[in-house]
Amino acid sequence: MYDVFISYAADDGDWTGMLAERLSAHGVRVFFDRCSLRPGDIVVHELEEAIRVSKHGIQVVGPRTMTEPWARQEYAALVQASARRGLRLIPVLCGGADVPDFAATRVWVDFRKLSGSAFDAKAAELAGVLRGGEQVRQARADRELLDLARPQTQRPPTESAQPAFVVCYARADAAYGERLVDQLSGSGLPVWSLGHLKWGDDYIWTIRQRLRHALAVVVLMSPEAEESEDVTREILEGQRHSREFFPILLRGERNYLLASSWYLDARNGDLPGSDALRLLCRLHDSHHFHDSHRPHDSHRPHDFQRSDRQPPAPRNPSVLPLPAAQPLVPAVRSPVRRSLITLEALLTEHETEHADLLTTTLLLEAVDRLETGWLRRSDGKRLPEALISGIDALWSRFSGGVHGFGAQVRRAHVRGGRHADFMALSVAYGWRSSPYETVPKYQHFTGGAGNHAFFPTLRNPQSEQYRDWYDQWTETVLAVHLRLRERG
Repeated sequence: MYDVFISYAADDGDWTGMLAERLSAHGVRVFFDRCSLRPGDIVVHELEEAIRVSKHGIQVVGPRTMTEPWARQEYAALVQASARRGLRLIPVLCGGADVPDFAATRVWVDFRKLSGSAFDAKAAELAGVLRGGEQVRQARADRELLDLARPQTQRPPTESAQPAFVVCYARADAAYGERLVDQLSGSGLPVWSLGHLKWGDDYIWTIRQRLRHALAVVVLMSPEAEESEDVTREILEGQRHSREFFPILLRGERNYLLASSWYLDARNGDLPGSDALRLLCRLHDSHHFHDSHRPHDSHRPHDFQRSDRQPPAPRNPSVLPLPAAQPLVPAVRSPVRRSLITLEALLTEHETEHADLLTTTLLLEAVDRLETGWLRRSDGKRLPEALISGIDALWSRFSGGVHGFGAQVRRAHVRGGRHADFMALSVAYGWRSSPYETVPKYQHFTGGAGNHAFFPTLRNPQSEQYRDWYDQWTETVLAVHLRLRERG
């Protein structure tokens, strides 16, 4: 039994030998072929057996690692072991290596600029992790950027993420973020942030699992966070699963994706006070109360509206304050061109639900309705032609003409603008199979996206905690489609 199997390219053999020596000195049982193979061994068989009995795998990545056939074969075997039995595969960067695509979804260890005592300290920390100890929490766990735009490998969860408050922040706000994590943890609240990522974690899958099960998503708002593609995607993922949001404003204006949410003003740099902590405690307690009182039939849908005008009260209403009608700090306005570029990127990567939520936000933003989260009939008349055309063109192009406003209008168009018209549209667009079918919350609603002309839905999951969410959705759809009728 080995703690770790080390794979490397011949050019990196001497450096890898130094790393293996340091790890062994710290009590790690290392398989390193230069030391572990004996004369007469059948190399392929010994390597296969060593991978099979190792708890971890290290892939040393140098400038030419992926050009060496043997290193590529060892890497492929480690990936298979990771998928089949949960071996933790840790990329270790050395020399002048760039980050290769194969390591792009895993948190790597960066040795590229380390020597002397710094090298020894990093090796000692890595040895502790390989022996089963805790990794020192780092704001970005050796990564300068966690690019959530990279393709995600679909995989079944090996363990359910425990519900926790998930803290999201840009790199510039990492110091405050880690202070906040320590405060919440010290208050007895379960909390998770990017600093809890471990070397070898599939970070995309890990972050999405955490957001899916979050008690609430705590977003640190700042100009840097507004520009961060990571933070944008984390917000959209949280909205996709109808998570609660607890935004904290550090600098600048509020994030436009969270304009309809209550927020905490921390521009003075202070951590949340006792009142804010009590709110988080109430969120935590509310989750456990509703979890313990959940019906045994887990397949029975909850919170469905039962008529066209009177949906039931939410099962788990928010304990957070209502957003201010006139907030002291406005939400930043994102330039249309930049927003359409973001929408194009999401559609390119087949992030359909993220693109759907962003589409609704862009329309709200165009007519200054971000804070309310829905459109009135009169707002539809003010929607810019260029924005509607740009959104429709992107949806149509990346779906082969299946999705988009044009595809929806070709399938069915609004007539008089009555609520009964919305019922007909929702059936025609695949949002319900019949006028009598109830409509679930967003995260369940989007499961049937194979229907023609399904997207964009114009739904706002953040409003679903309120009694009138269905009426708000109805008004938004009618406002947009009356504008489409006006365009002809």
